[in-house]
Amino acid sequence: MKKLLAGSLLVLSVAVLGACGGEEASSGEAESLVDDGVLTVGVTGGPHEEVVNKVAELAEEQGLEFTIETQVFSDYVMPNVALSEGEIDLNSFQTEPFFDEMNESRGLDLVRVDDTVTFPMGIYSLEYTDIKDLPEGARIGLPSDPTNSGRALALFEQAGLLKVEEGVGLAATILDIAENENNYEFIELDSAQIPRQLNELDAAAINTNFALEAGYNPAEDSIFSESSDSPFVNLVASRTENKDDEAIKQFLELYHSDEVKQFIEEEFSGAIIPSW
Repeated sequence: MKKLLAGSLLVLSVAVLGACGGEEASSGEAESLVDDGVLTVGVTGGPHEEVVNKVAELAEEQGLEFTIETQVFSDYVMPNVALSEGEIDLNSFQTEPFFDEMNESRGLDLVRVDDTVTFPMGIYSLEYTDIKDLPEGARIGLPSDPTNSGRALALFEQAGLLKVEEGVGLAATILDIAENENNYEFIELDSAQIPRQLNELDAAAINTNFALEAGYNPAEDSIFSESSDSPFVNLVASRTENKDDEAIKQFLELYHSDEVKQFIEEEFSGAIIPSW
């Protein structure tokens, strides 16, 4: 009788363990990003927001099984943090060099899933219409975040305002300025705040999305800008575990559609370039 009871207990134990193992396997399966019926995309205010809203319109018109919602951020750091922490499903706002730097410096497990658009960075001034007219000692603003700072310094070098130490590349900071013959004062500021502080500066490098948001047309108002072959293409990012999710594929198909391309070309008059 004792042997029979022991055998029964053993069978019961195996069954319980098997059930637990089954539950673990089931819970280990990746859930769809749109189980709640919503795909949330983090963007910065302005063009990125407008383009994703256009994608959302198309999703509704075509009867997708989920809706696309935007969550707007006012800086360049939090959209990646929010994505990493699962608060949003995708983000669409950043260039690949910036994305790579954020991923590495903060240890994020994010991945680029495809390209979107290019925003040529420009130099703006409320007082001067030609980059050559900037006076000696001019106060010039540039973004304070590492990648955009290096990008702005490269733009200033193209414009003939300075020379950066050789070999530094996009990692350059104002400490890497090798030549500054006109004694310009370079002031690092938060990217989103630069347009509001332009009246306190002689000139400043401004990212196109923030320039447009402030009412500046890069094609008409910048006094110098990156060329059309700028390497700073923007991208859509996701968590690595979700990169093959069907909802992301559907989102990208809509983003890369002729309708969205036409919207970008008509709405932004060349200030933003479709890059797919």
